[in-house]
Amino acid sequence: MTDQPILEIDKLSISFFTRLREIPAVMDFSATVMPGEALGLVGESGCGKSTVALGVMQDLGVNGRIVGGSIKFKGRDLCEMTPEELRDIRGSEIAMIYQEPMASLNPAMKIGKQLMEVPMIHEGVGEKEAYARALEVVTDVKLPDPERMLQSYPHQLSGGQQQRIVIAMALMSKPSLLILDEPTTALDVTVEAAVVELVKDLGKKYGTSMLFISHNLGLVLETCDRICVMYSGEAVERGSIEDVFDEMQHPYTQALFRSIPLPGADKNARPLVAIPGNFPLPHERPQGCNFGPRCDYFEVGRCDAGFIPMEAVPGNDRHQSRCLKFKEIDWNAPIDVGPQTAKPAPGQVVLKMDNLKKYYEVAANALFGGGDKKVVKANETLSFEARESETLAIVGESGCGKSTFAKVLMGLETATEGEILLDNKSIGDTAIENRDTKTVADIQMVFQNPFDTLNPSMTVGRQIMRALEIFGIGENDYERRERMLNLLDLVKLPRAFADRMPRQLSGGQKQRVGIARAFAGDARIVVADEPVSALDVSVQAAVTDLLMEIQREHKTTLLFISHDLSIVRYLSDRVMVMYLGHVVELGTTDQVFSPPYHPYTEALLSAVPIADTSVQKKNIVLEGDIPSAMNPPSGCPFQTRCNWKSKVPDGLCEKEVPPVRMLADNHQIKCHLSDADLDNMEPVIQIAAE
Repeated sequence: MTDQPILEIDKLSISFFTRLREIPAVMDFSATVMPGEALGLVGESGCGKSTVALGVMQDLGVNGRIVGGSIKFKGRDLCEMTPEELRDIRGSEIAMIYQEPMASLNPAMKIGKQLMEVPMIHEGVGEKEAYARALEVVTDVKLPDPERMLQSYPHQLSGGQQQRIVIAMALMSKPSLLILDEPTTALDVTVEAAVVELVKDLGKKYGTSMLFISHNLGLVLETCDRICVMYSGEAVERGSIEDVFDEMQHPYTQALFRSIPLPGADKNARPLVAIPGNFPLPHERPQGCNFGPRCDYFEVGRCDAGFIPMEAVPGNDRHQSRCLKFKEIDWNAPIDVGPQTAKPAPGQVVLKMDNLKKYYEVAANALFGGGDKKVVKANETLSFEARESETLAIVGESGCGKSTFAKVLMGLETATEGEILLDNKSIGDTAIENRDTKTVADIQMVFQNPFDTLNPSMTVGRQIMRALEIFGIGENDYERRERMLNLLDLVKLPRAFADRMPRQLSGGQKQRVGIARAFAGDARIVVADEPVSALDVSVQAAVTDLLMEIQREHKTTLLFISHDLSIVRYLSDRVMVMYLGHVVELGTTDQVFSPPYHPYTEALLSAVPIADTSVQKKNIVLEGDIPSAMNPPSGCPFQTRCNWKSKVPDGLCEKEVPPVRMLADNHQIKCHLSDADLDNMEPVIQIAAE
């Protein structure tokens, strides 16, 4: 360890040049990464995080230019290096891991060859030594059967395995600096936990410094030593994790924390507070403080007067804030809680599923359609009820059958066996084209990606009116237009948006249009499939708040599909945990979030990153990947990854599917563990006493 920083960014400014204008993407940005240190860079989409990383890599493309400041790596200015010198450093001394692993892998080349290239090109080592090194790093990143992995092509690996290969590739030449740009966004929460654990261990093993870019504050808390919060191209606060999390000194940092569901948040008693207004576009930034128009402490004539520098926070370790008033604000004042609401009482049962099964037949040889048929068991014996005004969350990893069940409910697929009852009327066997208009209008869906669900060539108003026409609402266009404008009011969008095209809307605004369309026919059941996972945290708070408000007003039943257990804990009344097509646990939110748990629920809870320094968590990392639904394991579907299996005698977990057991107050669990073992389970998440 030396006192010299590995990376020193000083007053960096980066602009992109278009034919019309210069667009400043990053202004006056400074950060330092010491040897062995991990710095987290957080902020909303478009704040300049990735631009900083690309600046460090000197990879800003044709239009991007560094227009001020310097970036020094081990004391040398990267901006003054020749292309040859940069080529030597990139990949060997500075490595970068991108958000999408397949973008970094060559689909036509075996994994081993891709890994061996790194030391052969950068260090000139022979093929034999390069293979030995590749085998070592693949073992380091905890991939099963490393030799087989090296002989595989990228498409033969799961997303989590691909991301581990990309990490292995970045570590092949033992870089001094590793830049990670949202490396776990596309991964399941349990895989994310394993990858984060891995990155931390390897950082220690190789002594690598890290620049970790994320919008997930909990993830940064778990991986980094220091944090830098960015807003609209500027660093607004930086310091050690403890200083910034426990003694935040910038209104934007405070607003970010208010808009994420930490333990203790409650949709009725302690609702989230969304940040008002919208993120400014780069060429429309306000005078003075960029956050001014959205800030609770804004002062005319002072905050908008001119450039605001970073200032040191007295008494803390390298803690700085870009706020003129940070010494005057009472940071310990109780936060203004959003408007409190009474918890609506659940009404009668609207939806009932009874032993629902959904199987798919696929050809064993998918490429040529030959060979025997194989059965994919996407949903196995799903049974539950959902009531009026209730939010039922459905959680589990990719491939557990959440979206298949949603498709069957919507009528996009028909059930193989079992029943779906809507108001005691069976609809499971009826495809959507054979359902009557009322049934179609009653069950609507809000999709994960708002960008894919709107017609790009049709105005927002026209898209909502088209839904009204299909549902037979309104006698004429005038009545439908009035209803459409009322729906825009309902989702808190200006009426002028009726004439806008989808491309003119932000992600959060598009998602609101999707919600307006779902409620066009007074839907009784809304299936929300990961409706906020593609949105920034501050927008997430506004969209979830909106869903809750509409639910209270219309007594809608909300089926909320998600893998983000923090938001599930905040929103839901009951939780259904799925694994490989089975419901492994079902109960009220309090029951599912406190012991006894199904072992899978316990692992899911342990994997959730929580942005609170007072929270202590048990660390449970699941080994291995989710088995294929085409070839599920014998016995209990979870037994191949379960940490509790040794407690069950006679290999019962491998022989028999566990029965559904009723614990207290209709809390059901599908597990062979004895009552004594279940009673002895400890809480995964504990909040330290003040």
